[in-house]
Amino acid sequence: MIDFFSDEARRNPYPLYAQMRESSPVFHVPPPFDGWLVFDYQGVNRVLNDAALFSSRVPAPPHWFIFSDPPNHTKMRGLISRAFTPRMITDLEPQIRQLSKQLIDKVIESGAMDLVLDYSVPLPMKVIAHMIGIPPDDWAIYKKWSDTILRLSYSRSGGPEAEKSVREFNEVAAEMSAYLQQMSRERQKTPREDLLTRLLQAEVEGQRLTHEEILGFVQLLVVGGQDTTANLINNAIVSLTENPDQLERLRTEPRLLTTAIEEVLRYRAPLQWVMRTPKQEVELHGQKIPAGKLVLPVIGSANRDAKQFAHAEQFDIGRDPNPHIAFGHGIHACLGAALARLEARIALPDLLGRLKDLELETPESWPPRRALHVHGPDRLPVRFKPAARQT
Repeated sequence: MIDFFSDEARRNPYPLYAQMRESSPVFHVPPPFDGWLVFDYQGVNRVLNDAALFSSRVPAPPHWFIFSDPPNHTKMRGLISRAFTPRMITDLEPQIRQLSKQLIDKVIESGAMDLVLDYSVPLPMKVIAHMIGIPPDDWAIYKKWSDTILRLSYSRSGGPEAEKSVREFNEVAAEMSAYLQQMSRERQKTPREDLLTRLLQAEVEGQRLTHEEILGFVQLLVVGGQDTTANLINNAIVSLTENPDQLERLRTEPRLLTTAIEEVLRYRAPLQWVMRTPKQEVELHGQKIPAGKLVLPVIGSANRDAKQFAHAEQFDIGRDPNPHIAFGHGIHACLGAALARLEARIALPDLLGRLKDLELETPESWPPRRALHVHGPDRLPVRFKPAARQT
């Protein structure tokens, strides 16, 4: 039986994806998982875009608005968008630059670091925590929340590990709820320029977000806002060091930074799959998927489909056009995509500019992240030579 979720498969799923797109673009994984995987670009795009047929209501934590359908999803996204604005994201740029500098300053003289632990995880973690309004002294608590929520993806596997992941999530959810209630009381007395204040004040046609809805969105931010960006940065370094010609091209043509980030998103999508359930029986590639069954459109595979992308297995930082779907598509397209791109646009020039001759210590054997639905290293030791200190 094919194991789609082994460490080896999640470190490099792309040969398996290519095999499945050719032989079984729609594939059923038996219980305890009991889900249908869709591998080709056309099929994945259909599942993501056809919200009338494919519901986003799946077994998931309550009040995560990405797991809801219209009209509730429309209401929730509208309210959250009033708080989580493009201007708010743009205003974070100076802080992101300062955090990036500080993190590199701590390790640059040593000539080595774990890119994950020392840079790519703490950078977005601190950005999101600051944006929400969580004080620096509580960042360790925030990190524990994130790690626990990430492990929730194992709840689909069944058995003791699944039971443990659900139990730990419920404990963290209660802790987060109490923490946010206290913060909310403080913001109602003394509003601040942070996301929590904006979420409490957001109003559309007389409707406001409840405490449970705010809690659900913060839980999403904790895991999505941190892990997607961390994996984007890590996957960029892995991809560039594996393709030294493209790394040299980026150094000599820095104007390609934006398209390079888009190519990383296509080539090594940080989020490999999402979840949907058909509202009625649906046929895809000759396979009949019963209503209500779990469907996983595999974004990471769709982005390597040769029917959509010329030389799909080639990493090309100048690829244009690049209609990847790394951030989803349709009404559920990722709300935080702009923030992830902004952090990557700051992080990559800082890392490549200040860390000369950057190379991976173990390029073939990095451990994958401890979550089934994401792609990227859990640890990534690197070596380098210090460049001039930034001023």
